Amino acid sequence: MKRRDFVNTCGLGAIVSASMMNEAFSASPSGARKSTASSTVDSPQTQSPRWTNGSARAKRVIYLFMAGGPSQIDLFDPKPVTLGMFDKDLPSSIRNGQRVTNMTAGQSRFPIAPSIFRFSKHGQSGAEVSELLPHLSSVVDEIAFVKSVHTDAINHDPAKTILCTGSQLPGMASIGAWVSYGIGGLNENLPNYIVLNCAKWSGKVNVQGLYSRLWGSGSLPAKHQGITFQPTGTPVLFLDNPPGVNRSVRRRMLDLTRDLNQHHLQAIGDPQIATTIAQQEMAYRMQDSVPELTDLSQEPDHVRALYGPEVDEPGTFAHNCLLARRMVEKDVRFVQIFHRGWDHHGNLPSNLRGQCGDIDEACKGLILDLKQRGLLDETLIVWGGEFGRTIFCQGKLTQNNYGRDHHPRCTTMWMAGGGIKGGVSYGKTDDFSYNVTENPVHVRDINATILHQLGIDHNLLSFPSNGLETRLTGVEEAFVVKDILA
Repeated sequence: MKRRDFVNTCGLGAIVSASMMNEAFSASPSGARKSTASSTVDSPQTQSPRWTNGSARAKRVIYLFMAGGPSQIDLFDPKPVTLGMFDKDLPSSIRNGQRVTNMTAGQSRFPIAPSIFRFSKHGQSGAEVSELLPHLSSVVDEIAFVKSVHTDAINHDPAKTILCTGSQLPGMASIGAWVSYGIGGLNENLPNYIVLNCAKWSGKVNVQGLYSRLWGSGSLPAKHQGITFQPTGTPVLFLDNPPGVNRSVRRRMLDLTRDLNQHHLQAIGDPQIATTIAQQEMAYRMQDSVPELTDLSQEPDHVRALYGPEVDEPGTFAHNCLLARRMVEKDVRFVQIFHRGWDHHGNLPSNLRGQCGDIDEACKGLILDLKQRGLLDETLIVWGGEFGRTIFCQGKLTQNNYGRDHHPRCTTMWMAGGGIKGGVSYGKTDDFSYNVTENPVHVRDINATILHQLGIDHNLLSFPSNGLETRLTGVEEAFVVKDILA
């Protein structure tokens, strides 16, 4: 026996083969082993896994991620008490010794910076929304605002990581990958999980990086990772055939490669080989499906107008929102849009105005477009960032200009569609939007609620990794936010 075959068969190969069999046992409600051959095809599951509860209200998710940390005080959580407290110190009883970032730790004071933006009540629900979001304000009766969200991390990278993957530690599977693994796909010609990174945004300072691990598959099979679509050129890298290779030639090449990979898979049982076969076949099918999917010229003028003037500019939030609607209409299971530039340590009023201009009309358009197509009831929209901002100013404070630091203790996220109760404001914070005073919601609870709306029990959805049963919501308790469910 060759040394490589020995290692694959008796060493590392045996370990990954055992992992593959564990996945097969976990995914089957009866514990029956799935055949190796069945794992080579990325098709929807024929049996309901043990973690599905049969009460799914949503089939798909569009997750709008505002990277940088939007200021809840200036958008959704007005604090009129602070209007008469300009430049006064935040009471020590409110801060209560809570940690601050290194950027603020050197300040001798924590001066209060009241929001300069007006808030008004909207809709039958009377939801209070900032003047910065006039378009979103018109659809508040479709939205559930969760004002008591909190997280464990105070810096961007771990905070984004825990919101996207359930853990501050990098390398864990993302929520989109968990959904793909948990309930499979709806369209065999498109990925289950697509990521759209906005290439254009108004804020040009303190722009935090995004990493592929935020939409990665972690220890789950690699076929569940998010597939990024590019804003310009070929939507998916390396999807096009090179010059001189037509579709017929590509098919013959794939057939030969598949046969060789199948032989290798039967010999050593490495599940990554099965993933490779499935991904190559998916890529071949995507050569036909993706160009049609991303062609916005098929959309009538009145539909494009819903998303605002930037809808025809690739890489903008508006363009990506219309793409997301087309994707869920084609039964893509999970679409995640990342919009950067929300980290406003200084010059917040100007920068926040620009960021809201990027997303305001498109968010409204997405809700209305899905609703008029009968898709809103079965499509869950989630909006939020990794944490909130402080009521106290960071840096120089004037009557019309201020900055705010990171604040993990409370922020606002919102959801719409997909079985969510519209016209709801859930949870409360204190007079300074500094501490949660009613109905705290951890970011784990947000993830548990998303899974619940898809018919998944977050306590049961797990995958064996390094001797542990890993879960999106981790080992600590997480709760579905039932009061916002229709």
